[in-house]
Amino acid sequence: MVNQFQRDALSTRLGIPMIYGIDSVHGHSTVYNATIFPHNIGLGATRDPELVKRIGAATALEARATGIPYLFAPCVAVCRDPRWGRCYESYSEDPEVVSSMTEIVTGLQGDIPSTSPKGVPYVGGKTKVAACAKHYVGDGGTVNGINENNTILSRHGLLSIHMPGYSASIIKGVSTVMVSYSSWNGDKMHGNRDLITGFLKGTLRFRGFVITDWEGLDRMTSPRHANYSNSILRGINAGIDMVIRYPIINTLHISDAFELIDDAVRRVLRVKFTMGLFENPLADETLVNHLGSHEHRELAREAVRKSLVLLKNTNSMLPLPKKGSKILVAGAHADNLGYQCGGWTIQWQGQSGNNATVGTTIMDAIMNTVDKQSSQVVYQENPDTKYLQSEGFSYAIVVVVVSGRPVVIEPYLKWIDGLVAAWLPGTEGQGVADVLFGNYGFSGKLSRTWFRSVDQLPMNVGDEHYDPLFPFGFGLTTEPTDDSN
Repeated sequence: MVNQFQRDALSTRLGIPMIYGIDSVHGHSTVYNATIFPHNIGLGATRDPELVKRIGAATALEARATGIPYLFAPCVAVCRDPRWGRCYESYSEDPEVVSSMTEIVTGLQGDIPSTSPKGVPYVGGKTKVAACAKHYVGDGGTVNGINENNTILSRHGLLSIHMPGYSASIIKGVSTVMVSYSSWNGDKMHGNRDLITGFLKGTLRFRGFVITDWEGLDRMTSPRHANYSNSILRGINAGIDMVIRYPIINTLHISDAFELIDDAVRRVLRVKFTMGLFENPLADETLVNHLGSHEHRELAREAVRKSLVLLKNTNSMLPLPKKGSKILVAGAHADNLGYQCGGWTIQWQGQSGNNATVGTTIMDAIMNTVDKQSSQVVYQENPDTKYLQSEGFSYAIVVVVVSGRPVVIEPYLKWIDGLVAAWLPGTEGQGVADVLFGNYGFSGKLSRTWFRSVDQLPMNVGDEHYDPLFPFGFGLTTEPTDDSN
């Protein structure tokens, strides 16, 4: 498909190759059989920039295997309120953690040469892709976590909390920056000349191109698309170089914006030349076997292991024994690959079930791990008390929370022997069982504050009134066992 689009572009009068991009926020996740890595909230818990660099390289290879050279990733949002629906796309509430995880840019694009001028985009060959830092800026700081809403914050607060991820990405040669739907102190980001042209292109000397989010200009008005020609003019004057919506408009009086359009063309062409699209516009079909490869799935499994955070472990309940137990696995998320992967998986909101893509559910992983001769594993999605009492299970409760954010759990904590935050682990659920049963130890640390109740929100590390259930950075550790029996 992408090759055909490209051939059509090359057949036009000037023969300029198109640039085709796709969302890939946790692997090449909209493509069947691709490796789907843990979402960013889990990767933040690993505190392992080198790991995310390897994930970036694997994602780039899988994207190139399908002929796609441009990815709308990474998300460098700093989520300050877990009520935000997209909080799972954020590495952390802490800007330092987010900045450290921009090492994924070098995985996606390649290591930028030391002689490269600051702000100039870099893509290191046919196995790398153009990356996109998003969503500029302050998308994770909106009031009450409402998506596309207003971030009310001083300039110092905006620059110190929400800007460091962009500065770090630009130093690493990120090719593009995507603008946020949100507003800053009531001013729509898609029309904010001060922050796009003044700060991003001026102060940070960014030389790649700035792209809207999907229908970002449409959403500058309510109702959407009202007075659209004015929205386009505002966006161009603000410094936007590429618009994600086509067709935009056929005629527009923009004589005052020609210089800005010329600059936008230069920026887009600069990125295309940097990507090597003029020399190699079509897919390299020799890369096809990298899609969902064993090597990449093992990398994802490693990421899952390192992302797990052990929050409670009464009487050293974990790791669990592999032998001689009768284990009940319960809950809708235990045997549902779609729930396990979360949003931006095949479809933008994700989907339920085990048929959307290829992977290992947590239930299957447990079955693969326990000793089949001496242990029995039973799955019931919603077992009742009578069932629990009649089946003779080895009685202790381990809760594995599959979620895109911390959730209210304090009221139930006294009944839980072992509590594990597994976040949204992706396709390689075997990584969960690897740690539950002691092949590897728990090592993850919370990248977000785990609150007691919703009325505490927003609450972030460093706040004056900080009374979490589990603080930022918390995580119990265990040692691997030779044979957990």
